Amino acid sequence: MIHQIVAPTVGESISEVRILAWSKQNGEYVKNGETVAEIESDKATVEVIAESNGTLKILEQAGEMVGVGKPIAQIDDTGVAGTSASAPKAAVANGTATASAHGATATAPVKSGTHDLEGQSPAVRKILAESGANPADISGTGKGGRITKGDALDQAANPRPKTIGRAADSEIKTKDQPGDRRVPMSLLRLKIAERLKQAQNNAAMLTTFNEVDLSKVVELRKQYKDKFKTKYGVGLGYMSFFTRASTLALKEFEAVNASIDGTDVIYHDYVHIGIAVGTDRGLVVPVVRNADKMSFAQIEQAIVDAAGKAKTGKLGIADMSGGTFTVTNGGTYGSMLSTPILNPPQSAILGMHNIVDRAVVIDGKIEIRPMMYLAVSYDHRIIDGKEAVSFLVAIKKRLENPEELGLEFKKEI
Repeated sequence: MIHQIVAPTVGESISEVRILAWSKQNGEYVKNGETVAEIESDKATVEVIAESNGTLKILEQAGEMVGVGKPIAQIDDTGVAGTSASAPKAAVANGTATASAHGATATAPVKSGTHDLEGQSPAVRKILAESGANPADISGTGKGGRITKGDALDQAANPRPKTIGRAADSEIKTKDQPGDRRVPMSLLRLKIAERLKQAQNNAAMLTTFNEVDLSKVVELRKQYKDKFKTKYGVGLGYMSFFTRASTLALKEFEAVNASIDGTDVIYHDYVHIGIAVGTDRGLVVPVVRNADKMSFAQIEQAIVDAAGKAKTGKLGIADMSGGTFTVTNGGTYGSMLSTPILNPPQSAILGMHNIVDRAVVIDGKIEIRPMMYLAVSYDHRIIDGKEAVSFLVAIKKRLENPEELGLEFKKEI
């Protein structure tokens, strides 16, 4: 019996995904529950799992864009383990393919820009022939720069010369030089670029700065981190202090937690804080929901869980949706100061930076204190400068007087 493997649904608004890689080769025997492929949307990476035992027949190659629900492979459960029911094993990873059991002709890997229609896949060849599009004008996003069906459809609908990064707003012609290496942007990276540009284009974005003396927070962590770990099974990090300080300040300055929708302002009676996490694939922002109602231990656990899912590519659409405010910590990479960009439709973002011992004046005397620069970027259309500055000062005061943060763990440990 033949079992179809289809491109899974990864979100209501997503109709197409890209096959990142096949974990199994064409003709290989797979078992129920094994991962056979990884697919990506513009928001997340999802594993495709075999739902039966049998021999794998790959229908769509790595790098191809496919519609959600479309078959990408088949599993033949009548085959003998370890033998191919459809074709000899193919080196899928390097873009080659073999003839199928039905006598289909193998398609060799092609280079983007070739004028030879015979060198393209049947679907691409048909689209290019019907539209009259020139393959030389297409920057292939498939494996090795291969032209995919999505590339061909895009060029047919919007004819244009080959451009850097395939950007719709860029018509700069480019020619690869010796030593250049062209790599297609991932859907996640494309989405990041789109959203960052959207934020710059649509918002009246400004940034205000301050600095905070973290002496008392540093001392609290030294005093309680071991007991905290023993009690709750998770570390006591700086993020929980900044998250708690932010939630309290957001309750005080509700416009900072609001968003713009057309000519309306939407105020939120809840605080869903996005925590920016750097991964190998790019920056993602999982959301800690109802952070204003969480204890320090719950915040820390939620951050650990979200970061773990982000770094292993397990984040789903729901994990990254609905945030009302974002905190990003460039200090983990050594950043001293930055101007973070808004995460639409949010109206503000807090930027943390590295902690540095600096000489400061305290009561007329010079002392060495652990200091951090803080930045809040905000949408001036909804947040006034006075409000933004006051919001940042409210965070600063609570961090310099952490007893105002509640610190419920001190009573529980």
